[in-house]
Amino acid sequence: MSRRSIVSVMLSLTLASASSVAQPRAPEAASVDSAINLGRVFTEVASRALPAVVTLYVEVTRRSDRMLYDTPGFWGVAPQETQRRHGSGSGVLIREDGVIVTNHHVVEGATRILVHLRDGRTFTGRVLGSDPSADLAVVKIDAQGLPTAGFADSDAARVGEWVLAIGAPFGLEASVTHGVISATGRGSLGMNEVEDYLQTDASINPGNSGGALVNLRGEVLGINTLIVGRGQGIGFAVSSRLVQQVVRQVLATGRVTRGWTGFDTQDITPDLTAFGSPGGGALVSRVAPDSPAAAAGLRPSDVVVAVDGREVHGRNDMRRLLATRAPGERVVLTTRREDRRREVTLTTALRPGEAPPGPPPPPPPPEPGPTGFGITIEAVPPAYAARMGLGPDGGVAIMAVQRGGAADRAGLRPGDVILEADRRPARGTDDVVAAARDGRAVFLVRRGASQEYVGLAVGNTR
Repeated sequence: MSRRSIVSVMLSLTLASASSVAQPRAPEAASVDSAINLGRVFTEVASRALPAVVTLYVEVTRRSDRMLYDTPGFWGVAPQETQRRHGSGSGVLIREDGVIVTNHHVVEGATRILVHLRDGRTFTGRVLGSDPSADLAVVKIDAQGLPTAGFADSDAARVGEWVLAIGAPFGLEASVTHGVISATGRGSLGMNEVEDYLQTDASINPGNSGGALVNLRGEVLGINTLIVGRGQGIGFAVSSRLVQQVVRQVLATGRVTRGWTGFDTQDITPDLTAFGSPGGGALVSRVAPDSPAAAAGLRPSDVVVAVDGREVHGRNDMRRLLATRAPGERVVLTTRREDRRREVTLTTALRPGEAPPGPPPPPPPPEPGPTGFGITIEAVPPAYAARMGLGPDGGVAIMAVQRGGAADRAGLRPGDVILEADRRPARGTDDVVAAARDGRAVFLVRRGASQEYVGLAVGNTR
């Protein structure tokens, strides 16, 4: 056999052998499969977390003395005009009995909070307590067996980790965006007194505030709080570590009290290298007399390099690590003094002049008035009924409205006239009281020349 024939046979055998072996998948196909798998993870995480994220519709009420309409009140007193502003935000259910965590700025000054669940139900919420310094609040609705989200350890979060942001941007409920953690332990933004943020490029917009930033296990790493408006993809969520501390205190006492240590620190800048290298700790600049720090022997010029074993790289780390400490907690500081390292143990205390926290606030008392809706009512005088053209039935006048009560939250005002109660003529107060006996009613209300139906409910469900 010639050399050319041998080569031809060998080439034929090689090609036949190669054709019988499975060919590797094209790189493009493998990339598509990876993307599909990641998409499935996002879908599963969203389906687990979405039921626990709620939308809050908030009403803030302010009153002015401007007349609503030309007709004076029953005793010649001009009714006050109620100016109402509405907004929306998000919240996260963290307990099956209706405990919700959100931002303080979402519910600040609210006279009415409606909480809309993923399953379509709506409840009226009340604020159990808030912490303006960390921009967090705890809201309660009266319900049981609700879906909840658990917390992840924000200290274990890693830069580059995938996250989903869930909330209601611009009122668009149950919106999900994705991104990564851009940074951890962010502070010194000047937005709040206590700052411990996770930075993310997941899209966050107005209305996302109070929503959840979750990891790929569906656990809450943080509560979405703010964005940098002049940039893109720069959002911040309060760390779950700080959130859990606030929630614990609010549920126990109705407010947040932080432990006082009595010392101030500053960063070690290149001009202060006599105290160490920049980023090598926090320099103690002041120690208050008779403070926990003074009792522990801390003094100016000491450098704190760790708090309970966690490294400190500057003043922001000090604030972040001490912000979650309640009064009476022991804190171990690792310090450096003239190149000698030592441990200092101090016990946090109440700030001078601050009252100790008390028991949690009781639930709101039943609303006064015969209806339980927080209104005082009287039958419309016949002369006034004729002048207003109310007809032979007259109606029932609202004489006073309890601030924050069901009627106030529904927008009723002194001077309003109830024409119908549960679709029956309201000829006297007994008709209105009878309609309200089951804790809910629908009133047809006249205000000036206009009228509309208003639904009310005693308690917190609607």
